Amino acid sequence: MILLQQLMDNSTRRVRSQTANMLTIVNLGLGSMAIIFVLQGQFGLTVALICIAAVFDRMDGKIARKMNIESELGKQLDSLCDLISFGLAPALLMYQSTLQDFGIAGSMAAVIFIACGAIRLARFNVSEQEGYFVGLPITGAGCILTVSHLLNTAVEPHIFMFIILILSILMISSFTIRKS
Repeated sequence: MILLQQLMDNSTRRVRSQTANMLTIVNLGLGSMAIIFVLQGQFGLTVALICIAAVFDRMDGKIARKMNIESELGKQLDSLCDLISFGLAPALLMYQSTLQDFGIAGSMAAVIFIACGAIRLARFNVSEQEGYFVGLPITGAGCILTVSHLLNTAVEPHIFMFIILILSILMISSFTIRKS
């Protein structure tokens, strides 16, 4: 009986310690589904999935801090998942819906956004800023790019080239934003 109780306690502790990582994996799943739907031309569903992924991204960090279960693995996993959900998925959405009309320049703009997001995440992972972010977080950049897609019929296509490049620069810039 005592052995069974110890096994249950260990299992509960393991599940509890992985709660934030499970939310991070949901973020990844939503971002991955967004990519699949953008390839199918379902842009509205893609926008919704990326926005929902942002909610899970916000929750995983809050839960990790609140439950005191932050870990180096969780930090790295979060960055990898964020690159998919807020780097690749939004860039692919913008490319498929608008930027492909610009040929190689549109392709390069999408790749630059993804690369700047990767640089931003790597810089975050190796630095120790307490209380502030350096540069625009990829979640913010990806969400702004995603939501800007909703203006697709109202805004000239070349404006989206400007938006994606400005967001790329903001991610790797050195200004600071206070964490909330």
